[in-house]
Amino acid sequence: MLSDDASCSPRNPRPAQIFNNPYNPVNLYGESIEVDYRGYEVTVENFIRVLTGRLPPSTPTSKRLNTDEHSNILIYMTGHGGDGFLKFQDENELSSNEMADVVEQMWQKKRYHEILFIVDTCQAESMGKLIYSPNVVTVGSSAIGEDSLSLHVDKDIGVFMSDRYSYHASEFLKGITPESKQTMDQFLSICPKHQCLSTVVTRTELLRRPIRTVPVTDFFASVRHIEAGPDVPEPTPDQLNATGEPPKQSFLTDKLMKRRLEGFQNTGIQMADNENLVQLEYADIDLVFEEQIDEVPTRRDLKTGILETFQCSPLINDEIRQK
Repeated sequence: MLSDDASCSPRNPRPAQIFNNPYNPVNLYGESIEVDYRGYEVTVENFIRVLTGRLPPSTPTSKRLNTDEHSNILIYMTGHGGDGFLKFQDENELSSNEMADVVEQMWQKKRYHEILFIVDTCQAESMGKLIYSPNVVTVGSSAIGEDSLSLHVDKDIGVFMSDRYSYHASEFLKGITPESKQTMDQFLSICPKHQCLSTVVTRTELLRRPIRTVPVTDFFASVRHIEAGPDVPEPTPDQLNATGEPPKQSFLTDKLMKRRLEGFQNTGIQMADNENLVQLEYADIDLVFEEQIDEVPTRRDLKTGILETFQCSPLINDEIRQK
């Protein structure tokens, strides 16, 4: 979520670039940057909906946080804050009570395994003080009653380039790779008061394992582990032609499916194209159609996890007709 497009601001003398250090300029807004919620999409309501999963059915996958009880989540927030609140768009506020309730909803709905919650604002400690759900580590860049201070002024535009805590955190993380052995207790010790000029406050008592045993890569620079699903069933005899090969023309490929659904885009069917994956969302049914290597497509019911092969034309037509 990025509430202000500073990279393309008329005041930015280096368009489409953002830096946090005038002496070692590294563009933080490179080609790999991904912004899912921008400008006035960044609201307290949308923030809460993303975390709790309470989004409209038409919301695309890129705007969802599709996590479960095995997921570690990093929540990093920065901006203007005070004792018990953080401001959104200088109009609305997220309170510490709301944040605590959001995390508890996530725990009850099995949307996370562990959370690292970092806040870099004035009086940042207050935003994590009321959280009571298990397996949460909170970091506030300043204690209650303290300001969180900035670092490195850009004389060309007359603004500071970074907050002190965020800068020192990014310097620590620059050396982290998936093979790094650093632990979270080392990360939590960064930016002492002589560097931050404020008191960094952390909470680790909610975590169910010693913080010194938690690798930094559990939250940063990690590699996503993907487990193989069940094998695709063999085609039935009536699906085979005389040569013993599946008749490819009778099976749905994602390209064919997209062509068949072009006329339905205005009827509430949402299509999210991620290489060879197309997702159809109805009011009460979610199906993902996956084209396998052997070009025998399958469908997986997102609610039950059942994976099965199918012949497309009658199936897809019947389901669309029923809806």
